[in-house]
Amino acid sequence: MADEQLPIAPQHAYTEDSIRSLDWREHIRLRPGMYIGKLGDGSAYDDGIYVLVKEVIDNSIDEHVMGHGRTIDIKISDQRVQVRDYGRGIPLGKVVDVVSKINTGGKYDSKVFQKSVGLNGVGTKAVNALSNYFLVQSVRDGLMKSAEFSQGKLVQDPKPAKTSQRNGTLMVFQPDDTVFKNYRFIPEYLENQIWNYVYLNAGLTINFNGQKYYSENGLLDLLSRKADAESLRYPIIHLKAPDIELALTHGNDYGEEYYSFVNGQYTTQGGTHLAAFREAVVKTVREFYKKEYDAADIRGSIIAAISVRVQEPVFESQTKTKLGSINMGEDGPTVRGFILDFVKEHLDNYLHKNQAVADALKRRIEQSERERKDMAGVKKLANQRAKKANLHNRKLRDCRFHLGEGKQEAEALTTLFITEGDSASGSITKSRNVETEAVFSLRGKPLNCFGLKKKIVYENEELNLLQHALNIEEGIEHLRYNRVVIATDADVDGMHIRLLLLTFFLQFFPDLVRNNHVFILETPLFRVRNKKTTIYCYNEQEKQEAMRKLGRNPEVTRFKGLGEISPDEFGKFIGENIKLEPVILQSDRSIQQVLTYYMGKNTPARQEFIIDNLRQEKDLITSDVLPVEEVAEEDMAFA
Repeated sequence: MADEQLPIAPQHAYTEDSIRSLDWREHIRLRPGMYIGKLGDGSAYDDGIYVLVKEVIDNSIDEHVMGHGRTIDIKISDQRVQVRDYGRGIPLGKVVDVVSKINTGGKYDSKVFQKSVGLNGVGTKAVNALSNYFLVQSVRDGLMKSAEFSQGKLVQDPKPAKTSQRNGTLMVFQPDDTVFKNYRFIPEYLENQIWNYVYLNAGLTINFNGQKYYSENGLLDLLSRKADAESLRYPIIHLKAPDIELALTHGNDYGEEYYSFVNGQYTTQGGTHLAAFREAVVKTVREFYKKEYDAADIRGSIIAAISVRVQEPVFESQTKTKLGSINMGEDGPTVRGFILDFVKEHLDNYLHKNQAVADALKRRIEQSERERKDMAGVKKLANQRAKKANLHNRKLRDCRFHLGEGKQEAEALTTLFITEGDSASGSITKSRNVETEAVFSLRGKPLNCFGLKKKIVYENEELNLLQHALNIEEGIEHLRYNRVVIATDADVDGMHIRLLLLTFFLQFFPDLVRNNHVFILETPLFRVRNKKTTIYCYNEQEKQEAMRKLGRNPEVTRFKGLGEISPDEFGKFIGENIKLEPVILQSDRSIQQVLTYYMGKNTPARQEFIIDNLRQEKDLITSDVLPVEEVAEEDMAFA
């Protein structure tokens, strides 16, 4: 036995043929995640199709920042994006090179483009390689040069021709539907992108799909649009100097709300500059009031925005969502030191000059302090109960990977499905991907949290277990899942549970929604099939089209609840082709306005809305529709 040889696994020959060289186009298409992050279908704000849009617009913004062009025209339809600026235009002899030769661009010369966001010469090449159709066109001094590509391959390269058009650059592209499957542009995400561009570039006009976007007051306008004026505790503080601008105030919502930017890039994951800003606010406030307030009390309910410009920013990924450690410029201070000094001087001066604001800020801090101390006892007991429950938590069927564990590809897919009852959770549990998908089962309808204090979260066992499953007790910095998906039945009860959960998140953890982590799972309402083909339909129109396609007398099944869908079928709807509807807060309505309208006491406005919009579809089962007089106050709160 001692001499017995163990079987040797077959080895593939490692020869010269094993070494491959990919050109720029092949490499981008083979590893798109390296260039644009996750692909996605457009349901998440950071999906790749929005990164493609951003890469093209960024070049036009950089032209504006350098003093060339005050207007950008953008048109985006379901499939096509068109961006036209009125800057200097790409030098005509380099029009093809700048969109098809890697590491080619004008931003390596810091004298030409200073404090630009795109420095690697990659952005438009990635857009080109990942588009079925890509057009670049430059106009300079009466001459126009254009080129057309498909998946990065040059297909049209005409010679320059005379034109009467204004100088500038036009780029048109259509994302490749073999890479971005079933993609769609969500208007709210695009509109937020456009607003951020104009807030950060005072004097710039962007015409987007026929609507004009313009800002005179920068980050002051941003906070004015994002915050509910009636709930602000004091007027917005707006401070500005070369290379830095900030705005801040306090409201009444739970959590901290920040918008951070570097060189015009929205750093959704924050970074050095945001960490320094949060630290600076705490230090300045403590020194001003000469009292060691708890940092959480100072920052509780804060709404703030900060923008900095640095010469050569170092981001932690190609998608530029988090700033690394960097100096402000050659031999300049670090970003952290620069921000600490600026906030210490200017915020301190502002509070000394504006006593009413200083008094209002102090009252807000002390209110947070009282609420925190009032909650301390019940919080301790609730956490002890939750710790015991977590050992045998039957409500949570967890997954292997979680957000924040350093495995980027898996992290983007980490999902918690919140389901109603055992039958629905059973179907999802059996068909889910145990690596990245977890399930939390509700017992009946959760509590309506509207107008309640956060103390209730700890007193209600189910809500407390849910916040522990998500790990968001102290905020969303340690959130365990990238996507929180509400999976309820397509009936009145399911809609009501959905609204109660949204109320819970918006009331106590609004950052979850603001940062686009909350989604609604769309599952098919109908299955239409014959002996050869099965088609799943999400609405009445799709059902009618499927019936016409399959011909005579197809079998039609309506799914009333998720538990009626078998695990084998469910696997098709929560896998690669999952359909998620993001929960997006409209910028012109505050959280409290939304919750008061939908979940508050039965207001006349809501009664009128429901009566005007009640309707009964032919294919709805009678039990799905309740008479108006039988709908309780909470049950009437559906949109």
